[in-house]
Amino acid sequence: MIAQDKEENKNILKQSISHLEFLGFENIKADLQGYEQPSTFVKKEDNMVIVPDITAYKRTKKYIFELGIKSNKPKALKTKWRLLDVVTRMKDQRFKIITTKGHYSFTNTMLSELNLDKTLMKI
Repeated sequence: MIAQDKEENKNILKQSISHLEFLGFENIKADLQGYEQPSTFVKKEDNMVIVPDITAYKRTKKYIFELGIKSNKPKALKTKWRLLDVVTRMKDQRFKIITTKGHYSFTNTMLSELNLDKTLMKI
């Protein structure tokens, strides 16, 4: 989810964090007040700051989670997902997309446009 959509989707982000805690993830960092902020990436071309929605560890693997929420700026969302996918593959980490009812088709369309083969975590 891009920065503009974070304020209106806080509840989904909190619900996702509690779901990940239930699944056994540890050291959860989220781009949400009250949690430690995940590490950021800066795109040098236009100084765009990219912050993952949630990062967590399970056993020894680091996971980066993104919320698949409908957005008015799908191009920015595609850029963010593409960067996070490349970074996680380079560092032998995992990249997962969490989505909720009403956002499945949008998320699947975005993934197919990016040619990313991801199974969605449905909450």
